Amino acid sequence: MSELTLTVMRLGFLAVLWLFVIVAVQVIRSDLFGTRVTQRGSRREAARPQQAARPQARQQAAPPQQRGQQGGSGRRGRNAPTKLVVTEGTLTGTTVALQGQTITLGRAHDSTIVLDDDYASSRHARIYPDQGGQWIVEDLGSTNGTYLDRSRLTAPTPIPLGAPIRIGKTAIELRK
Repeated sequence: MSELTLTVMRLGFLAVLWLFVIVAVQVIRSDLFGTRVTQRGSRREAARPQQAARPQARQQAAPPQQRGQQGGSGRRGRNAPTKLVVTEGTLTGTTVALQGQTITLGRAHDSTIVLDDDYASSRHARIYPDQGGQWIVEDLGSTNGTYLDRSRLTAPTPIPLGAPIRIGKTAIELRK
């Protein structure tokens, strides 16, 4: 084997080794510090004044299927929830900005809101928007159940503004 080939193989092995170390450090860091939920909301609120200045341009840039949703949401838009707030439990005060994505709740580390609660399942519930802009909560087959305003969920249910969603000792509400 030539000296050049051997040197290239050594450098390649060294690069793969460093890549492994960097990935391992990132995994450990995410396990220790978790996700920064409140920063997402603050960035969105900081960007809101710029978006409010150009509502017509934003509506024209939207695809046809979304344009109809935005056009009919003028009255609902003012009353639509903008954040999900943990009101009781170990995560009290945690806020997640509602940006149209599905929010998962449970003990699993990849959940949007990771619940440190003995009564929560690893994949306990999810909250997602429907086609009309209403937010829906769905129990994902948890052992101890998900409660919306003191009633146990048996099917996906629309969430009224300010109604508590209970998972074990944790209570979550949709707010403006």
